[in-house]
Amino acid sequence: MTMRKLSCLVLFSFALMSSNAEAKPGASSPAVERNVAEALDPYVTDQKLAGYVTVLMKDGRRVATNVHGYADIDTRRPMTKDTIFRIYSMTKPVTGVALMILHDQGKWKFSDPISKFLPELGNLKVYEGVDAAGNLISRPAASQPTMGQLVTHTAGFLYGFGPTPVDREYQKHVPLIPTAVETSTYLAGLAKIPLAYEPGTQWQYSIAMDLEGIIVERLSGKSLQAFMKAEIFDPLKMVDTDFIVPPSKRDRFASLYDGQSGKLMAVTTGPFADTYATTPVTASGGGGLVSTVDDYARFASMLLNGGTLNGRRILSKRATKTIMTNRLSPALINGRFGIGIQQIRPGYEYGVNGVVVTDPAKAGVAMGKGSYLWDGAAGTWFWVDPANKIVFVGMIQRLAAEGGPNVQVASQRAVAESIALGRRQ
Repeated sequence: MTMRKLSCLVLFSFALMSSNAEAKPGASSPAVERNVAEALDPYVTDQKLAGYVTVLMKDGRRVATNVHGYADIDTRRPMTKDTIFRIYSMTKPVTGVALMILHDQGKWKFSDPISKFLPELGNLKVYEGVDAAGNLISRPAASQPTMGQLVTHTAGFLYGFGPTPVDREYQKHVPLIPTAVETSTYLAGLAKIPLAYEPGTQWQYSIAMDLEGIIVERLSGKSLQAFMKAEIFDPLKMVDTDFIVPPSKRDRFASLYDGQSGKLMAVTTGPFADTYATTPVTASGGGGLVSTVDDYARFASMLLNGGTLNGRRILSKRATKTIMTNRLSPALINGRFGIGIQQIRPGYEYGVNGVVVTDPAKAGVAMGKGSYLWDGAAGTWFWVDPANKIVFVGMIQRLAAEGGPNVQVASQRAVAESIALGRRQ
């Protein structure tokens, strides 16, 4: 199996899982911690996970923290509340906030073509098929991708881990994770690849948020790392969130494991083997950050609070609402578009860089209507539930999600059951 195909199985694949209970107010800390432990500890005991850390915030206060297992199995280094994790695609909502900060400043509009900020992608064509020799056939796009389509994975791009001829062009011309190449090289490679579909006609998980990161740099005049630090991380006191792990923090960095073989194996080769020891050449807005549960809970709490935390406004209320409100047309919400389990289906819709739960019953999730969620390739996950004033963040470091522990469903049920118990007491 190629790394791109493995990525199809693991890359950010928990977000569309399901459960049946619905969360209600009233959780108590002991009940949540006990239920989360009962739900997730067996995965560690059975060696399906090395360990995990979770945090639940309710009504703006910490309700429960669970820490169990190892950050590194070989050295028996334990997980701690401040263990640092690769969050991969949970970078996407952060990049979305960075982009919306610039939207608040009037620097772009949803109707703008992306070529306004990425002229290298100003003449994109659309895939039509292959000729007898196997060469791609393409034609001019009816319209060029817009910023509104970019933030919703409807611009025509892919990630490159599928089986199509266009996916194979991604594998040939652009790296899955662009951290080791110059931005100019990355964009030049992408310009050689036709769009997989006419912009706005499908939802396909894609490299769009890596392009967003480049746009943030060009609009702000700062590196993505510097912009996020100044505008998001420092104001929110996200002290351990970055694109690198410095020497002073290496002893808190969790090891990464692959569960594809059925046994946890340390990842030492391939695109996920990055040690995060040096500043990336191109910061990945789609998957480059590391963080802790507490840091990310502060970020998620800011979203829950309408763009503020502890008196610091990061985003306007309008921009925060935009992020957490569906932007897809009904024609795209049918479960046919996407790849693997990365599909938009009834009950799930899509805002800016993340899923919006518009019908919990149809979606089969244990959270309220209007919840916003996403996750990462190594199993990190979060949700923001405005209806119940809940933020939940969970972190593990295990690739190959398919066939592995369904931590999202387990944690959703554990929280929902705890809250229901709290209401009865």
